[in-house]
Parts: sequence; structure tokens; C-alpha cells
Amino acid sequence: MKVNTRPKIALLVEASRSYGRDLLRGVALFARTRSNWSLLHQEMTIDATLPDWMTASGISGVIGRVDTHTIDSLRQLDVPIVDVRCRQNFAGIPQVETDDLAVAQLAFEHLWERGFRRFAFCGYQHAHYSEARLRFFRELVTAAGCSLSVYETPGERDKSLTSIEQSGVIDTEHLSTWIVALPRPTGLFVCNDIRGQQVLNACRSIEIAIPDDLAVIGVDDDDAICPLTDPPLSSVRPDAEQVGYRAAEILHDMMNGKSAPKSIEYVSPKSVVQRLSTQVSAVDDREVARVCRFIREHASEGIDVNDVAEFTSLSRRQLERRFRAELDRTLHEEITAAQLVRVRQLLRETTMTLQQITPLTGYSHKERLSAVFKRETGETCGEYRKRKTELR
Repeated sequence: MKVNTRPKIALLVEASRSYGRDLLRGVALFARTRSNWSLLHQEMTIDATLPDWMTASGISGVIGRVDTHTIDSLRQLDVPIVDVRCRQNFAGIPQVETDDLAVAQLAFEHLWERGFRRFAFCGYQHAHYSEARLRFFRELVTAAGCSLSVYETPGERDKSLTSIEQSGVIDTEHLSTWIVALPRPTGLFVCNDIRGQQVLNACRSIEIAIPDDLAVIGVDDDDAICPLTDPPLSSVRPDAEQVGYRAAEILHDMMNGKSAPKSIEYVSPKSVVQRLSTQVSAVDDREVARVCRFIREHASEGIDVNDVAEFTSLSRRQLERRFRAELDRTLHEEITAAQLVRVRQLLRETTMTLQQITPLTGYSHKERLSAVFKRETGETCGEYRKRKTELR
């Protein structure tokens, strides 16, 4: 029996970013389940040139971050190519991309649902994904009749994306000046998590209260960035794995003689992953906002309404009245909600027992914690943990 040679597929995708890693996972899933491909990949940056081995490896097809500095070399290989960068169109090369309109919509709705009616966007000049997300976000904000403030780190059109993003690290003075001038509270959409980290670093240095004064949401849900920022960054999670899988499907069809799609295929993002950078209800009453931050920061220490009353300059009656007027809930309800946020986090992210979790969330007895959790969520702590574990 004749044994067919396994097709060799070159993957020009960086693994240094969460998005790139998920692209690779999607391609790998297709290769394992739908084909007999041999996948060739080496670590690289998003702006890397073609590695030398590609021209001497008998490549059958390419899935990659295609750009002007690689297109000529790729065409010389004379094999089917699928582009998952989509910075610009190249004749005869199909493209698969995250739907940036849907990304902007998820970010806008997330901020809107938290009560924000003033919005801002921070990105980079000449980064194609940043410009697309700004365009769509502006349309959504304008349609809602709200104001939008925009800041983009200046850049040169012909610079690499890596250089453009790195320029944001040193652009702290102008960025900080812009942030200080934003009205409070504002919902800020940043073009990606890298930009979000830069913004949060600037906010910390100029003592801007996140998320009370400025709630920040990024894109990519990068597991190497979002949990490390201060506070942890909320982010729109794209379905990059599906982008990679669909790119592999298209490449497989092209290698079997089928024609390539002529228009870009867009893949919808998955969801918003909320972390502390947007865990807030936007309020114009700055004293109420200050109290909310105090509660959020100290609820797990077991504070009560008396502790909150001592913190504020208002009388307890004034505070209760203004709190209910702004948020339609009591101080006690706000403390309980903040405690349960911490309970959920520990149930999701650790294997600690309820006995271990109890003193870390402001409760003295696990029975009391269990009763409150059941009353407020409709399920037991064990049921919640099991459900979240199954979703991973």
C-alpha cells in the first residue's frame, strides 16, 4: 500500500501573546481531529520575518500573520496561504479575523450596564486593530448620545506593531495628563491588554482610583497580563481558537482544490471576563464612590456598617440616604455583595475548603457564609464550584 506523505504546514504565529497561543491551539485541534498534518512552528514575535527553514522544508501550506514584510517571500513558496493578521488585503490570500465590531459592542455594553455615561478610548496610532476598535466604539458611544474622549500614542505608519506598542511605555507624561483631565466617573475602553497595563500603571502613579473614577476594560483576556495588573484588568475574550480552527479549515479546502473565500471571515468574541478594573457601579456622587471603594477593599476583613460610618465624613443617615439614591441598595447589602465577590473568586480559583475560605471573606462561621451565599445566589458553595469547574 502506498503511504501518502504528510502535508507540512508552517505556522507563522507568535506564542508570546495569549491571542497567538489560542490561534495555535485552534490549528492544532483541526490537525489532530480533521487532518494528517505535520505542523511546523518556532517561537517568534508578531513582526518576525520568514525563518530560513521554510524555504527548504517542502511546505504544503501556511497559516500566518501575513504583512508587507513577509508577503513577497510567502508568495515565492507557491503554496496556499491563510492570513490571520488581516492588517491589509493581499490578492488571493483569504483572511480570518476577530470581529472588532462585536468586541467594541461587548466592551461598550459592559461599561454601560455598570452605569457609565461618559466614555474614553485609549489606543495607538497606526495599529490597525486599535483604529478599527476606536471606529466601532465611537459609533456606539455616539449612537447612545454620550461623550467620548480619545487618546492615541503618536506613531509612524511604517513602524512595526511591536515598536508602536512599545512606544506606549515611554508615553507616560502625555497619557497621564489626558487621564487626569477625564471627568469622573468615566468608562475607558483600551485597544488591547498591553495598552490596558500601560494605562493602569499610569493611573497608579498619579493616584487615580480604579474602578471608581476610571473603569478600564481591555481586549484579549491575556492570562500573562490581566491578573498581574493593579487592579486586575477586565477584558473582552476573543475566540482566537476558533479563528485558528477556521483558518485551518480554509487551508485544508484550498489544498484540496477548493476556491478560497474572497472576503474576510469574522469570528465573534466569546465574552467579557470581569476583574476588579470594572467591578463597580458608576456614581456621580464622589463621596458615595469613595465609600464603595472602602467597602470593596475592606469587606473581606469583616467590616460592618458602623466601620463604614466612621470612615465617611457624612452622618450615617446622610450616607444611607445618598447611598440608596445612587445605588438603590443599603450599605449592608453592598458589604455582602463585596464579600460574595471574594467568595466566588476563591471557589473558582482555589481548592480551599469552606472552612479555609470563611476567615478570608469577612465571616466568622462557615455556616453563616453558606447561608448567605445560598440566599443571595440561589445555589450552594459546592454547586457553584462544581458548575464553574465544569465550564473550564
